[in-house]
Amino acid sequence: MPNYVWKGRTRAGKIEEGVLQAESKDAAGAILRRQQIQVTSLREKEKRIPLLPKFGGRVNQKLISIFTRQFSVMLDAGLPLVQCLEILGGQQDNKVFKAIIDTVRSDVESGSSLAEAMRRHPGAFDNLYVNMIAAGEAGGILDIILQRLSTYIEKAVKLKSQVKSAMIYPVAVVIIASGVVFVILWKVIPVFAQLFAGLGSQLPMLTRVVVAVSNFIGAYAIWILLFFGLVYVAIRQWHKTYRGRRILDNLQLRIPILGMLLRKIAVARFCRTLATLTSSGVPILDGLEITAKTAGNAIIEDAIMEVRKAVEEGKTISGPLGETKAFPSMVVQMVAVGEQTGALDQMLSKIADFYEDEVDTAVAGLMKLIEPIMIVFLGGTIGTIVAAMYLPMFAMMQEIG
Repeated sequence: MPNYVWKGRTRAGKIEEGVLQAESKDAAGAILRRQQIQVTSLREKEKRIPLLPKFGGRVNQKLISIFTRQFSVMLDAGLPLVQCLEILGGQQDNKVFKAIIDTVRSDVESGSSLAEAMRRHPGAFDNLYVNMIAAGEAGGILDIILQRLSTYIEKAVKLKSQVKSAMIYPVAVVIIASGVVFVILWKVIPVFAQLFAGLGSQLPMLTRVVVAVSNFIGAYAIWILLFFGLVYVAIRQWHKTYRGRRILDNLQLRIPILGMLLRKIAVARFCRTLATLTSSGVPILDGLEITAKTAGNAIIEDAIMEVRKAVEEGKTISGPLGETKAFPSMVVQMVAVGEQTGALDQMLSKIADFYEDEVDTAVAGLMKLIEPIMIVFLGGTIGTIVAAMYLPMFAMMQEIG
């Protein structure tokens, strides 16, 4: 049977709208009249054509954050849910996200809950988002939940940008520096090597080493590039396996300075996510499972799942959390205090605020530390090559003198 979208006025004068199934438009009108609703608008709902492929990329988190913030403001102002989705979809420039919003609105009009409609689009709305929406709908505080979600996503985006700035900057500098040195050894050094070969004299040891490296790169440049490309792909594929991900993520946490920063980021993400979920009414076991999946590190994920298993057996969170050795003792003690006082979500939020500030300070310090290290590395490498090329010239000038 077709669906009909209707809008009308009740006997009390209240405007209502919805969707119902009927054999025909006249039958739908008769059903509404029996419900003592004066129909002002009645039309057959358009059959939805799938706008999105089953596969596809994820929606940018900044778009989700803006959407969530605007959604919460509209609901708080008293606008109906369907109208909010219609307005948000109409003003969305991103075509993929616009299609998702329109699809969600259509599903809600058909009778689905908002959480069920969003669950069908994991590329835009993850488990954390959907579970919080479900809790908001069940508790009748959807606008408050959306405000918490928007705040959480904004902080998560900020934390992710800090991770990128901490990781990308040194990696980019090393790659660029290595590329410059590679090109010098591949194209520039052979010119000097031909010049030195014409002199016929014994070259210094440093010069002979640099020329030998240059000859090796010149002969096998393509194979060297192919080798590093294959190594990169192999590491990426290995990281997708269960064992490979745990080995590589464990190595990341053991890197001097950077490993401590990554651990602080993981702790901040864990506390912020669990605080947002528990304060929104999501059950603690579901909250721990969702938090584990969004941890971003396999070692931290395994530790959280161990805590979840212990909680499922009737234990507190703080005890198993300390046994994992993955979290600092301060975090464990503050969680224990939060459990004892019944203010776990507030305590987790305070821990998250503290560690996010720690991450800010650590990233700034890391940038200041990396810059001189990169300068020394580049200067030393280029200086060694230049010295190797000028040593034979100095020797020749001495002989002439």
